[in-house]
Amino acid sequence: MAMEYESNNWIWDGVYYCPHLFGGLMLTAALLDVGIFHKKKREKKRIRVYMDGCFDLMHYGHANALRQAKALGDELVVGVVSDEEIIANKGPPVLPMEERLALVSGLKWVDQVIANAPYAITEQFMNSLFNEHKIDYIIHGDDPCLLPDGTDAYALAKKAGRYKQIKRTEGVSSTDIVGRILSSVKDTKGGGDSNSKLLNGDSGERKLSQKGQISQFLPTSRRIVQFSNGQGPGPNARIVYIDGAFDLFHAGHVEILKKARQLGDFLLVGIHTDQIVSEHRGMPYPVMHLHERSLSVLACRYVDEVIIGAPWEVTKDMITTFNISLVVHGTIAESNPLFDGETDPYAVPKSMGIFRLLESPKSITTSSVAQRIVANHEAYKKRNAKKVKSEKKYYEEKTYVAGE
Repeated sequence: MAMEYESNNWIWDGVYYCPHLFGGLMLTAALLDVGIFHKKKREKKRIRVYMDGCFDLMHYGHANALRQAKALGDELVVGVVSDEEIIANKGPPVLPMEERLALVSGLKWVDQVIANAPYAITEQFMNSLFNEHKIDYIIHGDDPCLLPDGTDAYALAKKAGRYKQIKRTEGVSSTDIVGRILSSVKDTKGGGDSNSKLLNGDSGERKLSQKGQISQFLPTSRRIVQFSNGQGPGPNARIVYIDGAFDLFHAGHVEILKKARQLGDFLLVGIHTDQIVSEHRGMPYPVMHLHERSLSVLACRYVDEVIIGAPWEVTKDMITTFNISLVVHGTIAESNPLFDGETDPYAVPKSMGIFRLLESPKSITTSSVAQRIVANHEAYKKRNAKKVKSEKKYYEEKTYVAGE
């Protein structure tokens, strides 16, 4: 016959009391400090994951890959492949190491960066990741990464059972971006001079061709939410506003956004529409369309919010609507001589005394990045021809990957 009992447990001062009545006898068991259990749970080992890449012509696909990698652990360590390794395995990089490091370090999901990482995960480097950097897992996308001899660059990590895979982002790659730029420049007998004029926005007749794209970017509201901070400004926040095209997102963009963010509590970034960019910079700009550019900016750790499709002129109504305290603009910017006499888009904030011109930390522009590709177009054509084949094969054999 079972004994009758009553139970009325409670927690007081961090101690868990369990009083029970057994046949008229009250027994109380006290479990000391339940908080200790929770504390130990909280202090469990943090999972450190590693992902590497060339990150040349950094785009939202890179950012989304690193976002997914971060979701597989607590801390994300990113290896940036050296210039020499890229040249040996893929061809010349468009961006030097310094610029690629600035771009990767500027991403909101990145906790640590390792410069001059090898292209292939060698046993020596893998051991240094596990032992020195305390890496638990090595991450890569579902697209194959093959060495010149055809072997898998991540074979050792897979063999060690420390490899995890993420989904590649559709519709963009560095190869695709180079292809967009090269396809917009038609070789002429006049040599590179006409190409230079085109890339500086002096021609409005030749449009950027994206016919050769194997996959198209399909923007969704979920993707925008994944990139967003999800928090608005506080009631007394000093809101700083900066706008632009932010095309071919580069190190110059990262540095000016960092500088702008330091001037307030909340950085709001206006991204101009494709039409506005084309009108004010000429064809073939923008190279990246509005949603692609918006995601690249949203991924930056210094950005709190973006306006997707911001107007060219900063109006009084806009300043009031977003409670903007300061409007800033960099000293280095794209320009089109055809619009030298146009209305000042910052006339209103200037009249209100809330405009500031910021000294741009770097002299890089979208045009100067594009010029690097055009100046060495033969090498990039050769590189792209090889990469396009592998990308086409990937998309033909592509299967659904869960976990996005």
